[in-house]
Amino acid sequence: MMLRYPFALGLAAALLAGCGQGAGTAAAQGGGPPPPEVGVITVATGDVPLMTELPGRLEPLRVAQVRARAAGIVQQRLFKEGSDVRAGQVLYRIDPAPYAAAQASAQASLARAEANLGQAAGLAQRYKPLVEANAISKQDYANAVAAQKQAEAEVAVARAAVRTAEINLSHAAVTAPISGRIGRSLVTEGALVGQGEATPLAVIQQVDPLYVNFTQSASEVLNLRRALEQGRLKRAGPEGAQVRVLLEDGSEHPQPGQLLFADLSVDPGTGQVTLRAEVPNPRGMLLPGMYVRVRIEQGRAGNALVLPQQAVTRSPTGDTVMVVAPDGKVAPRTIKLGGSQAGSWVVLEGLKPGEQVMVDGFQKLRPGQTVKPVPWSAAPAKG
Repeated sequence: MMLRYPFALGLAAALLAGCGQGAGTAAAQGGGPPPPEVGVITVATGDVPLMTELPGRLEPLRVAQVRARAAGIVQQRLFKEGSDVRAGQVLYRIDPAPYAAAQASAQASLARAEANLGQAAGLAQRYKPLVEANAISKQDYANAVAAQKQAEAEVAVARAAVRTAEINLSHAAVTAPISGRIGRSLVTEGALVGQGEATPLAVIQQVDPLYVNFTQSASEVLNLRRALEQGRLKRAGPEGAQVRVLLEDGSEHPQPGQLLFADLSVDPGTGQVTLRAEVPNPRGMLLPGMYVRVRIEQGRAGNALVLPQQAVTRSPTGDTVMVVAPDGKVAPRTIKLGGSQAGSWVVLEGLKPGEQVMVDGFQKLRPGQTVKPVPWSAAPAKG
């Protein structure tokens, strides 16, 4: 019995020693939960394009109405509706018989006038030596010369009539004034056209390239120009600003356009300035009259960066972000924004390269608590 007690005491001492060692290990580790992880972005500044989205509307580069300039019955339609046509291509044929007859009559009148001219010229030529020899009176010679000049005038009138008849005959074949895409025919074979006015027959629109007209407030245009003049922004490029066309379904037209000009005046009703760009349309996907969104790069901000919108807190007193210090402490920082693009904010001032800005994990913050920054990555879009 005496041998059991030393063994029991030794076992109890060993257990107490183990418990004390475990408690020391926990104390050495801080005695609390680890700091929460938060997603951060490391600041890296550079030239950031300032993109602006504006509403716009597509417009054909050129529009031409095909009209009947000759009166008559439409005999043929020589094009397919909705097809591409070339300038000078024959689209309609109007009954040419009346105009062919008028041309033949004009040519006959010209021949008669030329015959009269030959006779009058011959008479004046014969009278010239006779009047010099005083064989005829000067009055008879003057009458002969006047008759020759009158005959020359009649020939000129007849030639003009022939030219007019030829033009009228050519109008019987209605041609395309420009190259482009032709719409539906407004008349059918057998229709009487050109009576009293030039009857509309069809419309041709040049749709490659297209114009896109869009508007921007005059105050934004003024601020942009002032920033460019003061050097706070850089110009978009030596060849002018590029534009991207966004369709109603959110897709982007593959070919970028080029900004052509900004209007010189402000619309007094809306306070907007109209801008125009030219957009390639080789496949004809864009249609005149469509409403689109135009994304335009109007300048570049130097030493700026782009932050996700969720990282910025906006309030009437200013815009702020949460900056994580090297020791894990979090503090707010006031910044200056330069606009938004593609769901992000462009930050112009308030941050330095190498600083870490919180993007998510705000719900884990507690007053005076340190955090563990980890690189943030955007969640992939769900298909």
